[in-house]
Amino acid sequence: QVQLVESGGGLVQAGDSLRLSCAFSGRTFINYAMGWFRQAPGKEREFVAALNYNGGRTNYAESVKGRFTISRDNAAKMVFLQMNNLKPEDTAVYYCAADIDDAWGAARLSYLYDYWGQGTQVTVSS
Repeated sequence: QVQLVESGGGLVQAGDSLRLSCAFSGRTFINYAMGWFRQAPGKEREFVAALNYNGGRTNYAESVKGRFTISRDNAAKMVFLQMNNLKPEDTAVYYCAADIDDAWGAARLSYLYDYWGQGTQVTVSS
């Protein structure tokens, strides 16, 4: 069974940076593509970023492109989301997710992911 544990969230001001981390355990990490999603109060969960098993393929939501960077450390079984120039509209609970079915891809659709973390809160004040 895969376990994902996010960390690094917090309260920041607009323009600040945060780095989210997700620790993976329970299976062979390199067999999974990984993604980050977020859910703001009263809204549906939305795609943020994803990358394939070796980080060679990435996808970003248009709203974060150029500000956020997803990366992974396969030796440490970690995936990261570097978030720069944060905006109040980035406020949400951020979730890490793992996709076993297409390790070569970087899927945008949440239903394609098999395992989810518990989430970490990011709040950006104006």
